Amino acid sequence: MAMTLTSPAFAHGDPIPVRCTGEGADVSPPLSWQGVPAGAATLALIADDPDAPDPAAPRRTWVHWVVADLPASVNVLSEGASRASMPAGAVEGRNDSGGIGYEGPYPPVGRHRYFFRLYALDTRLGLPEGTTRADVERAMEGHVLATAELMGTYQLGARG
Repeated sequence: MAMTLTSPAFAHGDPIPVRCTGEGADVSPPLSWQGVPAGAATLALIADDPDAPDPAAPRRTWVHWVVADLPASVNVLSEGASRASMPAGAVEGRNDSGGIGYEGPYPPVGRHRYFFRLYALDTRLGLPEGTTRADVERAMEGHVLATAELMGTYQLGARG
């Protein structure tokens, strides 16, 4: 069985609810997954926007959320997951605004795509809170057993 990542808040390719954006309450969407392979020790989650600043002329990928060392036994993150509610052992990294934790979509122009990628790993990364995406990606090299992806979109003022 392939590993899958879903959200009860939006389907793959659909708009992310306003509540989960910088235009709303800026809370992380609820996420769930299945099919984590045997032998997985932890999971890592990275959410990003490859369309920044403008989908017609993207110049960079903006990191919205980094989570490392989620226990492999966990299969859900509730809406509004944060440092206070993360499963024991999980750490949140730094987003591209410089904060730690989730930063919801707030695209300056156009409809952007937001990718949530889950990685099943055969090891614990042991990185500190506030780690960067680059640190997580380097630490994951050679340890990824499976991946899953969920993509949502958002445009300011679109309301769905």
